[in-house]
Amino acid sequence: MNILAGLIAGAARLISGVNVRWIDSEPDPRQTVYFANHTSHLDFVVLWSSLPAAIRARARPVAAQDYWERGLRRAVAVNVFHAVLVARRQAQPAPDPREAIDHMVEAMGSDNSLILFPEGTRGTGEEVAAFKSGLYYLCQRKPELRLVPGYLSNLNRILPKGEFLPVPFISRLTFGPPITLKADESKAEFLERARETLCRLRNL
Repeated sequence: MNILAGLIAGAARLISGVNVRWIDSEPDPRQTVYFANHTSHLDFVVLWSSLPAAIRARARPVAAQDYWERGLRRAVAVNVFHAVLVARRQAQPAPDPREAIDHMVEAMGSDNSLILFPEGTRGTGEEVAAFKSGLYYLCQRKPELRLVPGYLSNLNRILPKGEFLPVPFISRLTFGPPITLKADESKAEFLERARETLCRLRNL
């Protein structure tokens, strides 16, 4: 599977033409949550493939169970990306959000990292939607957790919503400085600060 993972990583970088930049940050093997805006099904593949191989090997994308749970998609998600599949809120019956957090904490263990999209669903690429609460509750469970924002540009043009075949296009991924949950910071304050941290990377 390591060979297949390497091939997929190379193909993702080739198709996306991604230009990766680290601003006031650098790749770090410590346990981290990489959080990013979400406009395409390629997002987690491109972000995952842009990490150095040693870090990528321990970075597990959090993905929607209903999209990735069947057939070839599931085989690739689980066996290649080691994705953490979670039920979305609109699933029936509605999932208990605490179960998703438990699942993520268990998947992280002591040294795995996560790739997370706090908007919860794909947007248009024009603006970053308000963050769902999962990132906050994850930090409550792991208070010293290191969070690194990554802003993805133009991925929605490569694989627009509703399309299945990617169109080669130049994209950009900008990683910013890490943040952590502050002591006594409210959920609303933290989620807005995390969102603003991500949004600031858009024009850098």
